[in-house]
Amino acid sequence: MAKVKIDENVCVGCGLCVNACPECFELSDNGIAVVTNPDCTSDSVKEVATQCPVDAISVED
Repeated sequence: MAKVKIDENVCVGCGLCVNACPECFELSDNGIAVVTNPDCTSDSVKEVATQCPVDAISVED
């Protein structure tokens, strides 16, 4: 099971992670992505992390 984290100091709120993996991420009221399920089991979460334009998402196995 992967542990998902977002560096909120780096995130620019583009929404790519939320659109690709809504079961793991959502945008907060201030427009920054937050992890809603840190133990997300979605197969796409690692792919989303590699696509983050500012490398704010980390996934640890």
